[in-house]
Amino acid sequence: MKAFTYERYGGPGVLELKDLPEPEVTDDGVLVRIRATSVNPVDWHTMTGTPYLVRMQAGLRRPKNERLGVDFAGTVEAVGKDVTHLQPGDDVFGARNGAFAEYVSVKEAVVAKPPNVSFEEAAAIPVAGITALQGLRDKGHLQSGQHVLVNGASGGVGAYAVQIAKAFGADVTAVCSTRNVEQTRSIGADRVIDYTREDFTRSGERYDIMFDVAGNRSWSECKRVLKDDGNLVIAGGSKKNRLIGPMGKVIRTRLASVPGNRDVAMFLAKTNREDMATLQELLASGKVKSMIDRTYSLDELPDALSYLSEGHARGKIVVTV
Repeated sequence: MKAFTYERYGGPGVLELKDLPEPEVTDDGVLVRIRATSVNPVDWHTMTGTPYLVRMQAGLRRPKNERLGVDFAGTVEAVGKDVTHLQPGDDVFGARNGAFAEYVSVKEAVVAKPPNVSFEEAAAIPVAGITALQGLRDKGHLQSGQHVLVNGASGGVGAYAVQIAKAFGADVTAVCSTRNVEQTRSIGADRVIDYTREDFTRSGERYDIMFDVAGNRSWSECKRVLKDDGNLVIAGGSKKNRLIGPMGKVIRTRLASVPGNRDVAMFLAKTNREDMATLQELLASGKVKSMIDRTYSLDELPDALSYLSEGHARGKIVVTV
């Protein structure tokens, strides 16, 4: 099979498209022929080894795992003897390391693809969708009727956060730039604030949850828009600190928020079948849809990652296989 590998940290130029053996199917796993995948910031950080905190897990001097990519959608080719929820021929989507390839072997985070969703749309959602879901539901403790602010609503995670918050019954205010206002309004935001024209931290509005993908506001600014018992969930931030990345801001924010009743949370999303099934239901019902900015072919993956690094994508960047 064709698959991208990398043997050293660096920019997209370190990627090599190679011929590798197809992965083996375990008794509790499935082999998927990939039709589409998508790129995420985690792929960029793992490839470049920045911030350097990433290397504590990925390998200090060189990558321990030479495969990249997590999101995928495709068709089941074979199943292990213990697998009962899928069979060969099923169209599926999910998350598994090594997805920048023609095949992937996966055990847990894989579910059937809704027939009303394309492979490209399904491949866009796993990492970004689970990040939005777990951030809002588990860290923000989202409840129906609450008021949610999504800062950075036009990117992959932000667009899913707007839709998931609406699906859970929240009133959603989204913050984005001028060119993304109409697209963000089209996915269900109750109000859209153009940050180039209005400072949302001085609007006088207060929210139960601020879901912060942009990570470009100080604690004093965030505190102004949060209710006394509100929650700040940080799902992104500045990449300028090459040592620990957004964690520097998170640490400062958490320290500044003490004492007080407002909770500040940052987290790493964990892929699992249960949350993939939740996303499956949201996609099938039409309550959530994938906003795709650009589509590349597999051999154009380095170009897709370069575009991701610019930080201007409107939704997700998909790679067809």
